[in-house]
Amino acid sequence: MTDTAYKEALALLSCSGQQHLLRFYEELTDTEKENLLTQIRETDFSYLARFPEKDRPLSRGRITPLAAMELSEIRKHAGTYSEKGLDALRDGRVAAVLLAGGMGTRLGTNGPKGCFDIGITKPVYIFQRLVENLLLRVRECGRQIHLFVMTSDVNDEATRLFFREHDNFGYDENYLHFFRQEMAPAVDNHGHVLLDRKDALAASPNGNGGWFRSLDRAGYTELLTREGIGYLNVFAVDNVLQNICDPVFIGAVIENGCVSGSKVVRKSSAEEKVGVMCLEDGRPSVIEYYEMTDEMLHAEDDRGERLYNFGVILNYLFRVPDLIRVMDADLPVHFANKKIPYIAEDGSRILPDEPNGWKFEYFIFDILKELGSCLPFEVERNREFAPVKNAKGADSVETARALCLENGIDL
Repeated sequence: MTDTAYKEALALLSCSGQQHLLRFYEELTDTEKENLLTQIRETDFSYLARFPEKDRPLSRGRITPLAAMELSEIRKHAGTYSEKGLDALRDGRVAAVLLAGGMGTRLGTNGPKGCFDIGITKPVYIFQRLVENLLLRVRECGRQIHLFVMTSDVNDEATRLFFREHDNFGYDENYLHFFRQEMAPAVDNHGHVLLDRKDALAASPNGNGGWFRSLDRAGYTELLTREGIGYLNVFAVDNVLQNICDPVFIGAVIENGCVSGSKVVRKSSAEEKVGVMCLEDGRPSVIEYYEMTDEMLHAEDDRGERLYNFGVILNYLFRVPDLIRVMDADLPVHFANKKIPYIAEDGSRILPDEPNGWKFEYFIFDILKELGSCLPFEVERNREFAPVKNAKGADSVETARALCLENGIDL
């Protein structure tokens, strides 16, 4: 380990007042020193400049309703939309992006969420369900579809190994690509980056809004250009009924000239805790349930339907050239007050009982606002929305299993 590398790290940290990250440096082995200096060199400390914003309410523009394309209208044009979408798939113009950077902690497991087994009489893993869903589309369009899987530092190795051990669940490895989500440093209440270990910074994935920057920095925009991929269907790992690369959805977005689309479900009640599609200063956005006033929750149109009635399920279609156009946009940073384990000044490891620090995140719906046009596309909740978020209760393993069985999926 050279003195030069150490001096460069110290100079970098001095710029943001984070020299304390080297306090245990002399205690480390050569390998640990190299690990720490590498992480410092690769960490984006620009997040820290946004830290004073944590105490300011996120400024929102004027919120107005955004009408969805409802099921009745979709059914009228399903044939046209489907053929247009299948043409795009057959031409290789559509790829899929699975956001799978999370862990299954709330499900009672220490592994990646996608490795969780929802089977009843046999093993059926979340990753397996999603890959099998996409393979249905591969067979329908008659060609392979590129699948990009976004992992994170905490689950990348385990995710790749899990896919290898299960022969990629039958997916062609030439069309399967893994990339890591970028990490953001975690800080204490004073804006000082915490140490997770003496040789490692505390960090967390930078939110689902950072997915395209991470894809680009992994070098995959070159592949998109080379392969002529013009659209990316981005979806979350925890919904085992995801309809991926749905030709009707793709065709509707293309036919209506939108640069993005969002699958939505009709809310089960006015108070359902789900983000809702809206317009913010005339541009597509999402308003979270806790941001909505009682007046907004219950406002109705002339048909007696709720004006803010369609919740997002994290299944989006984006046009690639437009993603490239807004990739370096200054997206809002969202702050999460969390319990973050850390190394104290005396070298002991602390597991806090209450939130003691902050994580930085970008949200995917902020990309929608930057893009400027989005088609909210209604889908049937019982056919396409079975989130696995909790071990029991609402949006749980139990409810997802029931919905899978309702849709004829063998568990």
